Amino acid sequence: MSDLFKKAISLGLGLTVVSKEKVEKIVDDLVKRGELAPTESKALVNRLIERGEEEQSQIKTYIYEQVQRVLSELDVPKGTDVASLEQRIAVLEKKIVELEGPQQD
Repeated sequence: MSDLFKKAISLGLGLTVVSKEKVEKIVDDLVKRGELAPTESKALVNRLIERGEEEQSQIKTYIYEQVQRVLSELDVPKGTDVASLEQRIAVLEKKIVELEGPQQD
């Protein structure tokens, strides 16, 4: 089954975007053509789905890392940086109000 698994991967299934139904259909076709024993079909479907989920996770991680790198290179402030600045501004506004004293209309 290992060779068949490799063959299925090399067929360009694009497991990261293939639905479970599509994988099941491909495996059913392999069974119909006699390239896979019916008893092995469920295990192959599970392995292919698992592989697709792993690939999807790896792609998400890669994209996240690349976005973080680009944001860092562009000096885009992080949410924590913005929150810290907002807190400092609030403190300064409060001090200004205190220094101005009570306002008369």
